[in-house]
Amino acid sequence: MARRTPRPQPTLFQDLQPLRCNCPACGNKMWTDYTNRRTIATLDGLTRLQLSIRRCHQQTCDAFLRPYRPEAEGRLALPHHEFGLDVIALIGQLRYAEHRSVPEIRAGLQGRGLAVAERTVTNLLDRYDELLAVALSDDRRLQRLLAAQGQVILAIDGLQPDVGHEVLWVLRDCISGEILLAKSLLSARNQELAQLLTRVHDACPVPIVAVVSDGQHSIRKAVDQALPEAAHQLCHFHYLREAARPLFEADRHAKKELKKRVRGVRKIERAVEGRSDAEAEVVRGYCSAVRSALTDDGRPPLDASGLKLHQRLQAIADSLDRVQEKRGYRAS
Repeated sequence: MARRTPRPQPTLFQDLQPLRCNCPACGNKMWTDYTNRRTIATLDGLTRLQLSIRRCHQQTCDAFLRPYRPEAEGRLALPHHEFGLDVIALIGQLRYAEHRSVPEIRAGLQGRGLAVAERTVTNLLDRYDELLAVALSDDRRLQRLLAAQGQVILAIDGLQPDVGHEVLWVLRDCISGEILLAKSLLSARNQELAQLLTRVHDACPVPIVAVVSDGQHSIRKAVDQALPEAAHQLCHFHYLREAARPLFEADRHAKKELKKRVRGVRKIERAVEGRSDAEAEVVRGYCSAVRSALTDDGRPPLDASGLKLHQRLQAIADSLDRVQEKRGYRAS
């Protein structure tokens, strides 16, 4: 949909000059022929860029009259884009790190003073995925790093922020911790995953000796198809989670039973509503501690939520016993 309101006036201004003064093709001096103006929306505000354009006037040069733009322009925004790279990075963080939906991302950007539509957020999210998809063939530093370590242990996993949305597949080297490839796919079929594995295999300067995954069937088939000689191991976390599943079920049942015993917190809070004395403040403090314990789910399987809830409730009960002892009586 076309813009229906006038574009706001820029509040920031930058004058950018090319750092290179000589033509990269022939070495002759380039002259500033004209200037371009460009307005981009950044997290700091609407910014007007004034760009000085240099061109070579040597007629025999292969770059004759080819415009040479300021190098710093690419640090601020992509070509022909209205929003800066910092906005794109924030959208990617909100999407994949905080699992925000597109409407929530748009609301967050509007809270920062950025006028943006939901469709624009979706388009910028696509740009984020494209920027994240780093190819090994274009990264000399990564090539040298992998060549020095002599082998690659590949980890593959998919992240889906919301049901029905694309899955961001990330392929990472476990030894160096570097991301080798990241790409969003509409489905998780083994044929498409095998293509991703093949791309990484073809670009790696060293052999891929092993693959680590969550054991998903499509991933298993893709590894067998693309990397038949590589060992395939289940992720330690998923292995531990599967091994601890019986304990997890028992712990979850215990937590449910514990919650039944402290469901009267709201009645106690209502009993002291409107009171401002010290005793009412203490009661509200204990009620808040119980609520905090109930909402802390832990991180199973390493941090059992039921056991953690029991420990926190026991600490609250011990504190209440100490208070009662100081007052001269103990509850039966």
